[in-house]
Amino acid sequence: MNTTEVRDRFAQSKVARLATVDPGGNPHLVPITFALLDEHTIVTAVDHKPKRTTYLRRVRNIDANEAVAVLVDHYADDWDELWWARADGAATTVGPGEGRTLRTAAIKALAGRYPQYRDTRPTGILIVIAVERWSGWSAMPGA
Repeated sequence: MNTTEVRDRFAQSKVARLATVDPGGNPHLVPITFALLDEHTIVTAVDHKPKRTTYLRRVRNIDANEAVAVLVDHYADDWDELWWARADGAATTVGPGEGRTLRTAAIKALAGRYPQYRDTRPTGILIVIAVERWSGWSAMPGA
């Protein structure tokens, strides 16, 4: 798949997996909701779903090591329909009250994708990923 195809498939997905690395070099993988702000920027937010803390492990990992990967995929019993798309990049965190313009754009984009965010807007930490590389694979190229 070319970069445009990878990004298009990525953008159409509703859930992704965010991979971070802790200070000890251990991987950490979690499902996330996300939005693309532009061709090179992915955003996700710490939202209102129940959590023990808002300073999540993924946020702590990013604060220690900015390298991340975000993966979306499609599985089907017909393996000719399989595909995956990945964004590798550098993540930063934006706390509540920081980056007003970025926060407004990110929350608007997230609310546009997820009805749950229209009623209860995320107010927690944003994770902003500057995509450095898009890659992907499809069992049926062009399909």
